[in-house]
This record gives sequence, structure tokens and C-alpha cells, in this order.
Amino acid sequence: MSDIIDVKAVDSEKAESLKTVGWISYLLHLIVAVAAVLPGAQGGVGILLVALIIDLVKKGDAEGTWQASHFSWRIRSVIWAGILYVLTWPLWLLLLLPGMIAWAIVSIWFLYRIVRGMVRMNASQAMPS
Repeated sequence: MSDIIDVKAVDSEKAESLKTVGWISYLLHLIVAVAAVLPGAQGGVGILLVALIIDLVKKGDAEGTWQASHFSWRIRSVIWAGILYVLTWPLWLLLLLPGMIAWAIVSIWFLYRIVRGMVRMNASQAMPS
């Protein structure tokens, strides 16, 4: 028996596994982002939390790879979107229109970040810092 392990094959499998996890997370984020932009559609906070938990759990596995930047990108996107939604919540109390406009802007920004990340993931490129 040979105890020799092909490191390149293991790294390749790990990279593909991380890319699959990344795509699943991006797709979950995309569902929520598109639903946030379309009136009447609800993607659900639950789906976003599942995607965030996946990213938080798997981020450590991606350390030292170009994919680590994608995990950080998605986590930062969710955190910033959450902060922006909370900060703009009082606008809903003033009038309906300012709240709708503010949340539409946040939702479009979130959708842009997810699509930008997906494009760079497809090209196997890291996200800028």
C-alpha cells in the first residue's frame, strides 16, 4: 500500500468544493437580492441567514485562496445591507415614499454586489479589498 497523497489533487478538490459552496451561497443571496428589488416578492430573511451561516462556517476553509475574498465580500455585503436597512427604517415612519426609495436604493446596491461577486467568481478572480 502506498501512503502517498497527491497534494495537487487534494487542493483541486478543495478548490472545487469551495467554489461549489460559493455558488450556492451566491445563489441564495441572489434570490434574496432579486426579491428585495421586485415589489411584492419576498425572499425571506431566513434564506439570507442560511447563506450567511454557510459563509461564516466555510470562510476558514478558504483562507489563503482567492475564494476567501468572496466569503468576506458576501459577509460584508449582508452586514452592510442590514445596517443600511436598520438606519433607513425610520424613514418608513415619516412617510411611505421616503422609506420605499431608501430601501430600493439599498436593495439595488445589494443586488449589484451579489452580481459583481458572481461575475468575478465565474472568472475565478478574487474580489478587491
